[in-house]
Amino acid sequence: MIVVAGEALIDLVPRGAGALAALTPALGGGPFNTAVALGRLGSPTAFCSRVSRDAFGEALLDRLRETGVDVSSVQRGDEPTTLAVATVDAGGSAAYSFYVEGTADRLFAAPGTLPAGTRAVSFGTCSLVLEPGASAYEELMRTASARGVFTALDPNIRAGLIPDADAYRARFRGWLPSVSLLKLSEEDARWLGGSPREWLAAGPAAVVVTRGGDGLTAYTRDGGEYTVPGERIEVADTIGAGDTVNAALLHGLAARDALSAEGVCALGPEGWRRLLGLATRAAAITCSRAGAEPPYAHELGAESA
Repeated sequence: MIVVAGEALIDLVPRGAGALAALTPALGGGPFNTAVALGRLGSPTAFCSRVSRDAFGEALLDRLRETGVDVSSVQRGDEPTTLAVATVDAGGSAAYSFYVEGTADRLFAAPGTLPAGTRAVSFGTCSLVLEPGASAYEELMRTASARGVFTALDPNIRAGLIPDADAYRARFRGWLPSVSLLKLSEEDARWLGGSPREWLAAGPAAVVVTRGGDGLTAYTRDGGEYTVPGERIEVADTIGAGDTVNAALLHGLAARDALSAEGVCALGPEGWRRLLGLATRAAAITCSRAGAEPPYAHELGAESA
């Protein structure tokens, strides 16, 4: 079982140009998208979050159930669902402004236990910024790591939500001893400062950097560096692409029985290239269609494991 911990929200996506373009609600949130992508790939998955009892919250849970994701660890609240207003540029890249005050996911409380059979827990995005929930997710990360559970982190920086950049960067460095796999974009890496080798020295067994259309690079604790190119496609938008990479990496590691620091280090050059190729292909399919619509296993064929 792979547990994904973090927010589920509603993306308001413009359908047209200009500030007053009509907005269409879409199910989203980095952790939510990761859970959906894992479910579609066929990995046993559970979602750990706090979700509103409003109509948006029900729609979010319905999508998770439809993809086979276990929602028994989801807490509920009467507060509204977080909203993220997307702006998509000519190249398909999305930026967001957030409406987060008084929303349900901010009040997440760390659970006493994880679902039976949990092999990995994935964290990231807004849930590690917005208090008081951020501290609860941090507690869950440290607890899971201390129990020997594989942990994955995608900081997925949303700078507009971070009031004190230096404090967040320090907090990020403090997470690294509890992180098994760090995945982040080139843009996130520049914002955070440091380098993959510095981060590896602090704890993770591997760091994967996404480079948009240029592909992915993995750095490993034993000195390895592996790169695969991106796939050339017609981009509809990039919403959910990084989340799909998260899911494909975790799915591929689980299929190889490599959800451990030792397993990650044992992959070797060919194993890493195949794993990164899976993630690149999955992300390309997501980018080829509007919104966060990750692929199903059958769309990846023999590459799905």
